[in-house]
Amino acid sequence: MKLAVIGFGRCGGQIADVFARLNKRARHHRGVDIILDAFAVNSGQTDLAGLRNIKSDYNHRILMGGTKTKGHSAAKLSELGAQIARDDSDKIVDALRASKRFGDADAILMVAATAGGTGSGAMPILAQHLKERYWSKPVYCMTVLPFEYEEQAEARTVHNTALCLKSTYTVADAVILVENQRFHRKDSPLKYNTAQINAHIVEPFYNLLCTGEEKRTRRIGTKVIDAADIVETFQGWTAIGYGRTMLPLIRLPFLRSRNYRKRGAGTNRGIRVMEESISEMSVHCYTKDAAKALYLISAPSSEINSYLTSDLSEYLRDLAPNAVIRAGDYPNERSVMDVVTVLSALSEVNKVKNYYVKAATLIEKVQEKEEVQPQRSDTEAAADDLPTLL
Repeated sequence: MKLAVIGFGRCGGQIADVFARLNKRARHHRGVDIILDAFAVNSGQTDLAGLRNIKSDYNHRILMGGTKTKGHSAAKLSELGAQIARDDSDKIVDALRASKRFGDADAILMVAATAGGTGSGAMPILAQHLKERYWSKPVYCMTVLPFEYEEQAEARTVHNTALCLKSTYTVADAVILVENQRFHRKDSPLKYNTAQINAHIVEPFYNLLCTGEEKRTRRIGTKVIDAADIVETFQGWTAIGYGRTMLPLIRLPFLRSRNYRKRGAGTNRGIRVMEESISEMSVHCYTKDAAKALYLISAPSSEINSYLTSDLSEYLRDLAPNAVIRAGDYPNERSVMDVVTVLSALSEVNKVKNYYVKAATLIEKVQEKEEVQPQRSDTEAAADDLPTLL
């Protein structure tokens, strides 16, 4: 599957930058392109300057809201971010028109943090705009939820998140939820921690996008997950997870053992990797709430057999009994087994519901806090009897 990626705000731009790097990796190691173009959209000029992999021209690093923000951020005001997006939506369209490869993209992936101003406000507005203009391309929105300390420190964070989630869900084909807190490491430096979290967020897409674009015969699986499978799976609230383990030294085909213990060990290893991918889902959810599911196993061809894929399908069927399950395999030459699992069309997501409930109780407080006039201090009152030079 080939994507066009658009990142909004600081967080979205950084993740889009990692997607651009992912395409360089796919091109070097797999000889395929999976990210046909990547764009960063922001109201802050400094955040755009900090990117490394997205092209530096103004068609790929797009500055919005110049007259309203003067090249600075939207100050966590999602309403301002939405207004900027309405006013400057033509800049995004012009950038897509100028892209030579955008027409070949199978879908559009938008990325933004829900807590800020630019990303949370702009993404749903532009998702609706692009959905109406490019109706044949699915529009997926990756929403990055805030850390717990951000929620506790400022009510505006919860307010922005709830508005962004509700608005985005209304217009997007799928909303991929990413819970920052699940990847947080408190003892790591902030900059390193952010880079690691972004890498964790993007990594599950590598094999998932590459397998349908693979050109080498020996790396084409028996069941290929291609763009059509992904489009049919990604719908509504969506979570994605990734599990990985190192394998023993790869055995030569003519030394392959028929020992039942080794076959059982291979199946158990595959189940453990799938368990890890589910436990490392991008957002906490219940598997039984999924109406659609997908898994992709990647390992040396000697490790992938019908027993393993059958057991993995049965295991996922037990966890998601109401889901339509699509499965695929992707042979590789490394001593690594990894599994990508997608749960989509989730009927219940407690994290989202909690944001809605909290925001409903906080919305009046947020408005009162932002509209309140500063009180006159005793220091100012003490100067009432003095003349002024102005």
